[in-house]
Amino acid sequence: MDLPVLPPVKPMLAKAATKLPTAEGLFYEPKWDGFRCIVFRDGDEVELGSRNERPLTRYFPEVVAAVKAALPERCVVDGEIVVPAGDRLHFEALLQRIHPAASRITLLAEQTPATFVAFDLLALGDESLMELPFAQRRARLTEVVTPSEQVHTTAITQDPETAQRWFEQFEGAGLDGVVAKAADLPYGPDQRLMTKVKHVRTADCVVAGFRWHKSGPVVGSLLLGLYNAEGDLQHIGVAASFPMARRAELVEELEPYRAQALDGHPWQDWANAQTAEDGEHRMPGAQSRWNAGKDLSWVPLRPELVVEIKYDQLEGRRLRHTGHFLRWRPDREPRSCTYDQLEVPVRYDLAEVLSGSGAAG
Repeated sequence: MDLPVLPPVKPMLAKAATKLPTAEGLFYEPKWDGFRCIVFRDGDEVELGSRNERPLTRYFPEVVAAVKAALPERCVVDGEIVVPAGDRLHFEALLQRIHPAASRITLLAEQTPATFVAFDLLALGDESLMELPFAQRRARLTEVVTPSEQVHTTAITQDPETAQRWFEQFEGAGLDGVVAKAADLPYGPDQRLMTKVKHVRTADCVVAGFRWHKSGPVVGSLLLGLYNAEGDLQHIGVAASFPMARRAELVEELEPYRAQALDGHPWQDWANAQTAEDGEHRMPGAQSRWNAGKDLSWVPLRPELVVEIKYDQLEGRRLRHTGHFLRWRPDREPRSCTYDQLEVPVRYDLAEVLSGSGAAG
């Protein structure tokens, strides 16, 4: 591969904000919920680089074929790989694509084909564009990408009101928020030079177990549950990201709930379970899709504690990302922690977001 920008390249990142910035000269884009990917193309040679610099190329053969038809002969393009399913993005289907078996990858490439959404141009021909202002890179990106069913250029606006509308409406199509970029911004690999605003909500959840931290006998994460319509405690994800001192305190706080915890525990039959095919019922003892050797064993707790967490969104019945511990809720009965408390975004047609017809501005 002979390009002015060669893999691996760490993508430029964004720092989090609680509200949309409105400074002069900002561009706004929808924040896509997928795998960040930098495409390197040199003729028939294509590499799909990931955020952790490990190639995604073998997992998405249909994206490789699509970018050959849609991108210039020699270029480097930053973007996101997503999997549309109906009128929204389906992150769980995207996770299923990371599979060791080539036959499985081929099958899923046909059943759940992925799409590449381009949002920055790092190189074109023999020219590196990384030092150019973002406004110029974006203009050239629009000129050289040939949109197709599987390759799109992300919507963009300089109107804060339009960006705020995107933030409120596009979540129904599975998007993650809004990203703001300065017009004069050069491309800074692995630097948080952009700004992202994501949806944040709270929920009261049952704590039904925990995992030990990899560094020693302190709590790594709390296993969270909500009661579904049938009255079953559904495992929805974890709360983590505690300071080390707090992890040690949690050991003592959880100790009283460990006694006889597995007797009649709603998850007692799941201790050795594997992930369900649809990904909807991830069990606390299931194998990690990302690291087959990772220890996901868990310690059961009597499901009597309620915790308030902060989260961004759901993926099916589970938290899309790790929840953040806010406080214990001794005033809440565990059985009152149901899915009914969760806000469900209004549906929005993903096709309109991809085509740009719902993203004018």
